[in-house]
Amino acid sequence: MKSMLIAFVAIAVIGVGAHYALQEVGFSAQEVSSGPSVRLD
Repeated sequence: MKSMLIAFVAIAVIGVGAHYALQEVGFSAQEVSSGPSVRLD
């Protein structure tokens, strides 16, 4: 049970870290899938 809870916490930490890391690098879905003629606000 303890190892499963540690795994769930690790998944959450990796997910949140990946979200912020990809936003900083510029790999957000908004930046990747839109062209220069698309206005996203």
